[in-house]
Amino acid sequence: MADKTIYLDNAAATRMDERVLEAMQPFLFDTYAVATSEFGYSLGIEAREALDGARGTLAKALGASPEEFIFTSGSTESSNMAIKGVALALGEKKGKHIIVSAIEDFPVLHSAQALEKQGFQVTFLEVDGDGLVSPDKLRDAITDETILVSIQHANQGIGTIQDIESIGKVCREKGVMFHTDATHTFTRVGLDVSKVQVDLVTVAAHTIHGPKGIGGLYIRKGTQLTKWMDGGFQEFNLRAGLENIPGAIGFARAVEIVTPEETQRLQAIRDRIIERALAEIPNSTLNGHRSQRLPQNANVTFHFVEGESITLHLDMRGFAVSTGSACFSRSLEGSHVIYGIGGDHERAHGSIRFTLGRYNTMEDADAVVDALAEIVSELRSISPLGKDND
Repeated sequence: MADKTIYLDNAAATRMDERVLEAMQPFLFDTYAVATSEFGYSLGIEAREALDGARGTLAKALGASPEEFIFTSGSTESSNMAIKGVALALGEKKGKHIIVSAIEDFPVLHSAQALEKQGFQVTFLEVDGDGLVSPDKLRDAITDETILVSIQHANQGIGTIQDIESIGKVCREKGVMFHTDATHTFTRVGLDVSKVQVDLVTVAAHTIHGPKGIGGLYIRKGTQLTKWMDGGFQEFNLRAGLENIPGAIGFARAVEIVTPEETQRLQAIRDRIIERALAEIPNSTLNGHRSQRLPQNANVTFHFVEGESITLHLDMRGFAVSTGSACFSRSLEGSHVIYGIGGDHERAHGSIRFTLGRYNTMEDADAVVDALAEIVSELRSISPLGKDND
């Protein structure tokens, strides 16, 4: 085993920045009270003021007003709240038809499937070979019964960024609510809700070097959303449960730290991985759009070899990556995203995702491609599929 791990799975979770922890600590050990109104005790008022300050920071990052942003436990809860909240609010009033893309992340995909079991009709909209949704096909799929469209800002697996501006215009034209999961684009790819016609936006801290277990949901003023978790009256009476104040403070601080220069640096590292892998490792295929993709995402299929074998060999050399192979999936199915863009079993099972974060360097990119070239060649040499293709 290697002495040091080069972590390249930042889409799953990022290492918390020390500056984020520093901002959180006073609310773990000093101002630890429950947030109370202006008629409460001092410690609670301080907590409330800090929570509202964090809310303002996050809302501003989206181009929203503070009262349009609520805190959640993460992106999973945010997307569940958006989809099921709209379904509860409008299902009996307007219709029971929902549209989601076929390559959504599981919180959206499984929420839609859960609603199917409750009598809703769901259209799983196909994407093209790059993972893009066609606004025209979306328009054709909308019916008089459609109440919500949920299409992610960018895909968690292959990194393709959707044209949500055009998608939002279609939804507004048809009078349908639009939710987008921006978990992987927030702070990295611009999204201004004052300019894009989107009603609900999911965001989270764990992908931008913030704490796990904290996220948020933008809810455009006037959006009909029914509370779906019973209990207290927190978050404008839309979410029950004590606010995670340290998490909220950390989330806000994480947003403040991200800079355009850092994002450009990650894009350069991403491009190095893609360019070298495709040029130096034969029979390799880029998954996702070449240019319209997340600055921190590279996803490549290395044909004639299994992704889990590559992953395990990389791990032994000190690299952490993820794969779309079924053996690394609890469902024992290959990546639904690769299948969704027209890939077959072999393409899905040979895919490797590299996702970058603040602590990655250009040297990491070169090191992982050097290791990959050796590993893929070795694995193909002992595989019947690869003997004549290396």
